[in-house]
Amino acid sequence: MSAHSQSMGAAPDLDFCPLMPTYGPPAVQFVRGSGTELFDRDGRRYLDFLSGLAVTSLGHSHPAVAEAIAEQARTLLHVSNLFGTQPGVEVAVTLDRLIGAEQGSPPGRPRGQVFFCNSGAEANEAAIKLARRFGGRGRHVVVSAYESFHGRTLATLHATGQPAKHEVFQPLPEGFRHVVWHDLDALEAALDDTVTAVLLEPVQGEGGVNVASVEYFSGVRRLCDERGILFMVDEVQTGLGRTGRWFGFQHFGVLPDVVTVAKALGNGVPIGACWAKREVAAAFEPGDHATTFGGQPLAASAARAVLRVMEAIDAPALASERGDELRARLEGLPHVVDVRGLGLLVAARLDVPVAADVVQRALGAGLVVNAVRPDAIRFAPPLTVSTAEIEEAVAVIGPLLADVEVAA
Repeated sequence: MSAHSQSMGAAPDLDFCPLMPTYGPPAVQFVRGSGTELFDRDGRRYLDFLSGLAVTSLGHSHPAVAEAIAEQARTLLHVSNLFGTQPGVEVAVTLDRLIGAEQGSPPGRPRGQVFFCNSGAEANEAAIKLARRFGGRGRHVVVSAYESFHGRTLATLHATGQPAKHEVFQPLPEGFRHVVWHDLDALEAALDDTVTAVLLEPVQGEGGVNVASVEYFSGVRRLCDERGILFMVDEVQTGLGRTGRWFGFQHFGVLPDVVTVAKALGNGVPIGACWAKREVAAAFEPGDHATTFGGQPLAASAARAVLRVMEAIDAPALASERGDELRARLEGLPHVVDVRGLGLLVAARLDVPVAADVVQRALGAGLVVNAVRPDAIRFAPPLTVSTAEIEEAVAVIGPLLADVEVAA
């Protein structure tokens, strides 16, 4: 027997985890899910009010998505992007239509073009490269906001406005600048001749669920138009119905030049996309950017099924209605001083910094949520969540918050 065969058959070292320590030790190991429910390896049921970080917007194991994946796996899994396949084209057409849905576009007339990739970070990486190609030499800086989150690659990490996350990875790529969130004067002061784009989220999910305003986004659009700068909107977490519109920027009456999307697009299958207006997308030439797996048939078929279901059920309307219910129920809970967000991307802000402890105890009680700040708990259930499930979740979190009074 070879040394390799012997090692493959060796008893595992139960004290050693084969995964890199980029996450803490998992508190729970989930083995299956259905709709808003998750089940661990002991068969215990949990309510998922995080959706894999706003990913499973149609709930777990949606039958239409599962069937699309299975059928595509039996048909064609992958070919190089040197060749064409059908599902990705259909997804691109749908994304273009939904992005322009409230802009009065003539039916069937595309506004932009799409580059497919595998994640939100890659979508933002594509947007950054596109902005640099559009700006040309000497005009390469991307301005983003403090408390933002745009990804974990070196470039998107530097675009992320959280300096504490930067330090251990210095030196980071040059060409990024940060300004105070929701401050047009600060943004205007940062827009010198080296700036090619402004990159913002309509709701800063990882920053605490901080919502933009009509005044802010319309002001950014005006400044970008005046300076010939691209306005790029990161919809990785907010896109595809989560905020109560197809895209978060649609709450503010503007159309960006570039839009990035991922998370909900595959309902758990890795896929991301960078959309750009046709005249902006034209800055890319063959060979400027590429990815082996982006838009391959399996992921694109999942995305096609997701979009079909979302349109059939009017996902934004569901998110708006259920979001109002969730906010109303959270507002009356102990220690909750504010509930902010849009649709079903909601944070309960507390008057004491106990969010992490409450989240941990919620998991023990069968509810999955997370702490985005020491004093803020994020709720992002599937858009298909029921009123009864919202009531059940609040019935779990309410007593845990009430217990804080005893410990305070």
